[in-house]
Amino acid sequence: MVSPLKGRSRTFRLYYLSIILFVSYLCVAMSLPVVPLEVSGTLGMSNAWAGFAVGIVFLATILSRGRAGIFADQGGAKRVAMIGLGCYAGGALVSLVVGLLSATPELSFWVLVAGRLVIGLGENFVGVALNTWGIEITGPEQSGRVMAFVGAALYGGFAAGGPLGIALFDHWGFAGTMAVAAVLPIIGIGGLMLLPGVAGKTAAEQPSFWKVLDTIKTHGAIVGLQGIGFAAIGAFFSLFFHDQDWVGAGFGLTAFGVGFVLVRILFGGLPDRIGSLRVAIVSLIVEMVGQCLIWFSPEPAFAFVGAFMTGLGCSPVFPGVGREVVRIVPPHLRGTALGGRILGVSGSCLRSYRAGRRSACGPYGLQERFPDGLDCGGARRACRGGTSALPSACLCLSLERVPDA
Repeated sequence: MVSPLKGRSRTFRLYYLSIILFVSYLCVAMSLPVVPLEVSGTLGMSNAWAGFAVGIVFLATILSRGRAGIFADQGGAKRVAMIGLGCYAGGALVSLVVGLLSATPELSFWVLVAGRLVIGLGENFVGVALNTWGIEITGPEQSGRVMAFVGAALYGGFAAGGPLGIALFDHWGFAGTMAVAAVLPIIGIGGLMLLPGVAGKTAAEQPSFWKVLDTIKTHGAIVGLQGIGFAAIGAFFSLFFHDQDWVGAGFGLTAFGVGFVLVRILFGGLPDRIGSLRVAIVSLIVEMVGQCLIWFSPEPAFAFVGAFMTGLGCSPVFPGVGREVVRIVPPHLRGTALGGRILGVSGSCLRSYRAGRRSACGPYGLQERFPDGLDCGGARRACRGGTSALPSACLCLSLERVPDA
């Protein structure tokens, strides 16, 4: 069967992929602010378990990341992307059951964990496949642009999905929210079927994922440290607002996403033009300032500005570092290498569970006092989300000083 979009230009196909990703990723984004509310509110469990429910997605991502890259390299990115979108829909449908089992909190929670693991598997496949697919469409010389477009679609989904998820949760509950979420990636699958795929590559020698990972370990560490701030926003921004009796928690992800997408649209090609690592260093400083604004915000406006600045700072790091990864690995290993780089983001997001264990003592304002009335000092500990950008910037600087081979 000939694809109806086979004769379209490379730019059109890149835009088309981005639109499909935006619509499909609403499934993930809608669930992000409502999962902690469902766990802590409806199920009556602690903030630690709320953080676990958010962060468990990325356990599946880490465990399957190597295979996703290899599948995208050898089996074709289109097939891997469609499998990933199917996991989005399946995970949302499993999570939907939680809204029907709220009378049994323990069972509901572990059903939710199962659904989140399936979604995490989908995130893995979709993220690697669409980046690989886009680079194959446009060529490696425009890899920074490709990752800018993919990231804009992802975080545009976050910007729209946060308030949409909260609105659906308020009106239809958790089950209704997940039902809507399940439909969106199915639409995405239909859209991908119209787009011609790119054949997988074969090579005489296929090194192990761990050997490829060793080549890009510093790049993965940069991305992982950078992602800690976003992981904390995704897991605890809504709980922070709830604790402070502030309204509009869903717009925290919107503020982050607007900042993120704005940079990708206006300056998406900047890493290709002036150097990836230089852009990343400045961006990490901006992210750190944004995180500190959130931690010490006396009112919602400061928190929203902080989330916006965090998005501005996070945005150029991923495509910038990714451009360096694409430059140093052979073409037939690009998907595998991009998988290893994205693994860094997944590792940082797993920290949301650890942050949840400490949320009672301050992160995002969830404060509790010791018997002697002294504050836990959580605001100082919470700054780890921002200060993690400092070692990430130092790693960028170390790579900037390494001459090309």
